[in-house]
Amino acid sequence: MPRASADAPTTVLSWSGGKDASYALWQLRNAGERVTELLTTVSAATDRSSMHGVRRGLYERQAAAVGLPIRFVELPSDADNDEYEERMAEVTAEYENRGVERIAFADLYLEDVRAYREARFADTDLSGHWPIWGRDTETVAREFAEQFAATVVAVDDDALDASFAGRRFDTDFLADLPDGVDPCGENGEFHTFVHDGPIFDRPVSVETGERVTREVGEETTVHYCDLLAAD
Repeated sequence: MPRASADAPTTVLSWSGGKDASYALWQLRNAGERVTELLTTVSAATDRSSMHGVRRGLYERQAAAVGLPIRFVELPSDADNDEYEERMAEVTAEYENRGVERIAFADLYLEDVRAYREARFADTDLSGHWPIWGRDTETVAREFAEQFAATVVAVDDDALDASFAGRRFDTDFLADLPDGVDPCGENGEFHTFVHDGPIFDRPVSVETGERVTREVGEETTVHYCDLLAAD
């Protein structure tokens, strides 16, 4: 893997622990970019990712295995968008003071999401960076499945039934996706946790645990598969 260029911008990667973020880190490193930290959010009440349901401890193991520090932003369980933006603005200011130049995101094509992120940097010295923007999602998904190991940890019931939660993200999983479901889950159809691949110094050993179904907000039903450290 190429060494980071000394004059490459100092970059923090917005981190979900899932396949798109892992794929983005792989591409950044292959391009000689200088990624210095991972940034993610967890619920202060559960110590888990709000969207993925992944335990903080697994993120810590994952970050150690890819050789990067990880910054956790704790959010109240009832945090609204204003509170989220306030917390993230504090982090952004801290990064500016530390000399970080940009924050990278693993978004692929959702224009409104990118525009929202760009607006957050309007009054800062930071910029956004989208290393995998515009790539064909089927190509990305298949390349990822060939190179990485990941488990599906959450699925939106509007897109997939509960049987998809806990499955390995591989070519069989992709073949079983119904028509209209993005192979990278870019529209929130499913989320993953990555535990091995070319960005890892060592695998993160995990095993599947309890599967539960929960209402998220007023209109969304999500099927979760809990992941546990296996060693």
